[in-house]
Amino acid sequence: MPTVDELQGLLRAAALRVTRPRLAVLAAVYGFPHADTDSIIGAVRNDLPEVSHQAVYDSLHTLTAAGLVRRIQPLGSVARYESRVGDNHHHAVCRTCGAIADVDCAVGHAPCLTASEDHGFVIDEAEVIYWGQCADCSRRT
Repeated sequence: MPTVDELQGLLRAAALRVTRPRLAVLAAVYGFPHADTDSIIGAVRNDLPEVSHQAVYDSLHTLTAAGLVRRIQPLGSVARYESRVGDNHHHAVCRTCGAIADVDCAVGHAPCLTASEDHGFVIDEAEVIYWGQCADCSRRT
């Protein structure tokens, strides 16, 4: 977890004003990987009880647009946010409880990571989501 000074540095490096809501939202995203908006609002309100929902939404939008936060939304799930940006990692999602884990890289024969037809797109990222059951849920079944 970065310090407050490091979080301020990240905001400044992205040419963003350092505000209390942005700092609190960025800290919450670092503290709770793959958190949904409601969880982030709850965490932010521990430090800033007066912060509005809209201020958190605006901060998430600004931080995402600046590349400091990544928004993911697996099928059937609400949007989630993570601080791990700048790489092309993937995710594993539990079909039972919704837990999400980072997967560093797809390995092995990968016919789906290179598009067979790019339709004129300049492709710079492939998003892969692995679906299954997390260890806890698979032990319960």
